[in-house]
Amino acid sequence: MPIPLLEVADLHITLPTPQGRAAAVRSIGFTLERGQVLGLVGESGSGKSLTALALLGLLPEGAQARGSVRLNGQELLGLPEAALCRIRGQRIGMVFQEPMTALNPLHRIGDQVAEPLRLHQKLGRAAARQQAQALLERVGLPEAAQRMDAYPHQFSGGQRQRITIAMALACGPDLLIADEPTTALDVTLQQQILDLLQDLAAERGMALLLISHDLGLIAQNTDQMLVMYGGSVMESGPTAAVFAHLAHPYSRGLLAARPVLGLRQPLRQRLPAMSGTLPALADLPAGCPFAGRCELTLAACHRDAPPAQTGADDGHTVRCWRMEPTLYAGPGQAAWRVR
Repeated sequence: MPIPLLEVADLHITLPTPQGRAAAVRSIGFTLERGQVLGLVGESGSGKSLTALALLGLLPEGAQARGSVRLNGQELLGLPEAALCRIRGQRIGMVFQEPMTALNPLHRIGDQVAEPLRLHQKLGRAAARQQAQALLERVGLPEAAQRMDAYPHQFSGGQRQRITIAMALACGPDLLIADEPTTALDVTLQQQILDLLQDLAAERGMALLLISHDLGLIAQNTDQMLVMYGGSVMESGPTAAVFAHLAHPYSRGLLAARPVLGLRQPLRQRLPAMSGTLPALADLPAGCPFAGRCELTLAACHRDAPPAQTGADDGHTVRCWRMEPTLYAGPGQAAWRVR
């Protein structure tokens, strides 16, 4: 049986808080194959970015991770910093949320894109700059040759994002992580960036891990998906199967709160909103983290973590005490029902 490109198993991450250590990521597991696009979706604070940072060994100070993260069979958790430095940029590239903070304002963009080429591939300055220019042209930066010596503040938000993508792709990584890559971009630029990422992933045979809070974006751009809340996976599976039968109350609440262009609604009518707010890490229930905010909450939801239940044939998995798969769901029939 072939080894997955990326295999994450039983990943737990804890962070220090005034009340003691708190679980920020709880038993996350997934696999990602070369050429596949996996989406992580959920509200801010759900553990998406922490999961990505754990893959790179870039967790914040005081964080502790346990479990397993394997890249091509190599365990990454616990690797010495020197070994992780050889993997970052070379085998795993990352496009961070905010390109202005990801780019160094004191260095020219040509030098920043060339840096991983000089560090990992030992190219000379001239060869690295030539390849950096080719990368900037490939990601669609206008007049790349003339702007190699410009500084980050001289570019628009969309152009800065293209520069960070060029940096992440410089060494041809096996895995590209894109953490909210369309933050603060208008709708047209958002789709251009997402199309670019997918084209580059297909062209270079990479796997792509796409992180977002937008269910619609995940629906249109991923093969597999995980819905996260409070550090736990609420629902997961092939993207088409999950959206065909959204089952978990949290997933349905996320979709209901999303505005839909073209939908005619009465003026001043508010979008449906989930009651309550995401609790602090130290205050999350021992069981399902969505307990209390969910209208289907039972006593067991506060006490025990719900087991993963998988639908008959589609790999669609839900973690909810009140949901169960229907074994013979037909056309137009729900694939999950409330117990």
